[in-house]
Amino acid sequence: MPSDKGRRQRKLWLLWTTTSIALIGALVYLMTEGENKQFFMPGPMSDGHHQIGIACESCHRDPLAGRTVLQQACIDCHGEERRKPFDSHPRSKFRDPRNADRLESINALECTTCHVEHQPEITGANGLTQPVDFCVHCHADIGTDRPSHRGMDFASCADAGCHNFHNNRALYTDFLLKHLHEPDLLERRTLPAREFASMLEELPDYPLSDHPRRQLSAADADNDRQPSLDAGALADWAQTAHARSGVNCSGCHAAPDDQGEKSAWNDHPGVQACAGCHQLELTRFERGKHGMRLAAGLTPMTPAQARLPMRENADHLQLTCTSCHTAHRFDVRHAAVEACLGCHTDRHSLAYKQSAHYRAWRRELAGEAASGSGVSCAGCHMPRVEHDINEWSSRIMVEHNQNATLSPNEKMLRPVCLHCHGLGFSLNALADRDLIERNFDGTPRVDVRSMEMAETDLKRASQEAASAR
Repeated sequence: MPSDKGRRQRKLWLLWTTTSIALIGALVYLMTEGENKQFFMPGPMSDGHHQIGIACESCHRDPLAGRTVLQQACIDCHGEERRKPFDSHPRSKFRDPRNADRLESINALECTTCHVEHQPEITGANGLTQPVDFCVHCHADIGTDRPSHRGMDFASCADAGCHNFHNNRALYTDFLLKHLHEPDLLERRTLPAREFASMLEELPDYPLSDHPRRQLSAADADNDRQPSLDAGALADWAQTAHARSGVNCSGCHAAPDDQGEKSAWNDHPGVQACAGCHQLELTRFERGKHGMRLAAGLTPMTPAQARLPMRENADHLQLTCTSCHTAHRFDVRHAAVEACLGCHTDRHSLAYKQSAHYRAWRRELAGEAASGSGVSCAGCHMPRVEHDINEWSSRIMVEHNQNATLSPNEKMLRPVCLHCHGLGFSLNALADRDLIERNFDGTPRVDVRSMEMAETDLKRASQEAASAR
């Protein structure tokens, strides 16, 4: 007959076994079925991804899968930037058998080789978790190949105005040489003109049959389902590009569903109503920090969730299309400046209204300068860029993914700075942290040597070619 001690031990073992099974079951449920998996986070997320920290499945689509699934998640979000001509180091370069030996030093085929989440203690600018001198793995002989680089520290490769691993197009030697000796300010200084309204008939995804092009007035408003529509909102709509292009009230408030059927009247239509005509802009918006939570199926981001200084009275503003393009006016001028400054209070943003850029913006708004000559917040951070509609046609669109030119900031050179400034001046300005804090009010005090080095290399190559004759 078992002793009292034996019975106690059996009870303890039974309790331990039951508790262990329950805990394992709970962990398996949380990992596979639970909505909030932040419990499993090994550490805080980087600045680039912290907004979607609650949506672990955005990256870890299969909790039990390996690195292949994680790599595919990176490609699905960032793959567009990893194609030529945008990527200086595409995966194809490292799949070339001639470069196979380089993969032994650093596996450049996988994003997580250089960008590992949940490790804030080793995470640097642009989410880099490799030591800053990682270029040495493949370019140890650069001092021999390029005498202009002799004696340079590999930790300086990514200094402003030098090299970006992914997008180096504005820093290629040939590009630097093409823009030698340009003036600080170009003679013609204007941004590309918007084209959307003028190209509606050419856009394959624009629902022209739902919105035949014609000028609408307040008397044409089809607001029968909402007879109490505010008169001020109606007057605002009548002055918009929507009314000028034939987009009536129901175009947004009763937008067609996925089957093309008119939906019930919605007093507060969401972003999908905008997507009916502006799908490209919405897709780009969801790639950036403002909209990435929407892409992950989460509630819209609010300024309270940002890591940059924001206005307290904007903390709970949900960032959607109408956060900047306020209904019913949809004033792009408001969206380009006042909407930004309604949230952002970092030094760079607060300095804008004391800058030369803002003075140029005011002159344009007053009709004292040409259209496109002013410089707004959006003009730099959401620039107008060329987008291919198909193989034979393109249009100018507003890049709603503000990450596309944010960091490294040399990505701003081609789509932004070079519309008004010479390349040398632009490189120096983007490298001057103090000038950036002042919102570029003044001249740069930093001298980036990239163009000088390119010119020196050109002269040396010319001399060597002449000597060889």
